[in-house]
Amino acid sequence: MMSMSTSKSRDLPVPEVLAHVIDVHCHPTDSMILASSMDSLPIKICAMATKQSDQSLVRDLALAWPGKVIPCFGYHPWFTHWISREPSISKEHHYKALLIDQSHPGREDDLMKALKRLLPDLPEPILLSDVLITLRTNLIDFPNAMLGEVGLDRSFRIPWSPDPNIQRKLSDFTVPLEHQIYILEAQLKLAVELKRNVSLHSVKAQQATLQLIDRMSKQHGEAWDMISIDIHSCGMSPEMWIMLEKSHPNIYLSLSTTINARSLSYRALIAACDPRRILAESDYHDICGSTERTWDMITTIADVRGWHVEKEWNPAVPEEGEWGTIRKLEENWNAFSRGGHLDKRRKLDAKKRNRKDRKDTIHWDGD
Repeated sequence: MMSMSTSKSRDLPVPEVLAHVIDVHCHPTDSMILASSMDSLPIKICAMATKQSDQSLVRDLALAWPGKVIPCFGYHPWFTHWISREPSISKEHHYKALLIDQSHPGREDDLMKALKRLLPDLPEPILLSDVLITLRTNLIDFPNAMLGEVGLDRSFRIPWSPDPNIQRKLSDFTVPLEHQIYILEAQLKLAVELKRNVSLHSVKAQQATLQLIDRMSKQHGEAWDMISIDIHSCGMSPEMWIMLEKSHPNIYLSLSTTINARSLSYRALIAACDPRRILAESDYHDICGSTERTWDMITTIADVRGWHVEKEWNPAVPEEGEWGTIRKLEENWNAFSRGGHLDKRRKLDAKKRNRKDRKDTIHWDGD
């Protein structure tokens, strides 16, 4: 039987077209990477870091293939329980304080037994201040680097063993949302300071994500609108997304068949979103599948939006109305990369003031 990768690769366009494709979110350092695979990679990728051990792997990948790799440094919500907000506390104290919910009276003994079983496989906690020092260094060393992957996840449960070679069995422990938010906001503060774009994870946390974005916008003001935020493998409803994009001109979404194709609702999201705010990704753990999976999403976007897909590349830029899917998505990526959405914010605020003035006028006339 022909594999998906092989069948899809037959549908790939010529290299001149693929050279304009960007996989805006993938995890190539989760698997072994052959130099030959990177040498033959026809697209650009945004390579995500997620935990302490892979920050250096992403760094090395970007140093080796700077023309193909946009490095992204950060700590994923699945690993935020490894990060301590307080210095000079023991490993047991850190995890006990973080993971055992005192709001469940009568369960303390059972939870402590479970924690003692889990504790040997948990790493020594890293101090948040040390995390931010390393993160700052990596972002400064790579002027094109993004913050990622960071975010919020209310569905994640801590596995009994961190070894990926062991069948994944999950404990009952979750990372408190309040702790996830604290770690995320510390990373976002650094991204705003350094004017770096963000790849944001949001799973079963739509309301918390909306509240976070509103809070960051108010807290950082114009500096927040200088950076772009991509909600990757976005699982929001079309209604929720429309509300978000109308309020925040710096928010984009990207979609992957790896995650989003599990539900047909993502096609409605493609149809509903602003065509200038959509990006494509693979969200894949193996560089050998990045191109095919990103292309699969690109053709899906084209199908839903009714856009044609370029079979060859015209170096002369046509009129915007004649752009194909690749050029549209590339221009979206260029706008995302540039950031600086202040003009859009001012126009948005002006529209809000005009609507308010009209309402006030109607109310006044009614009196």
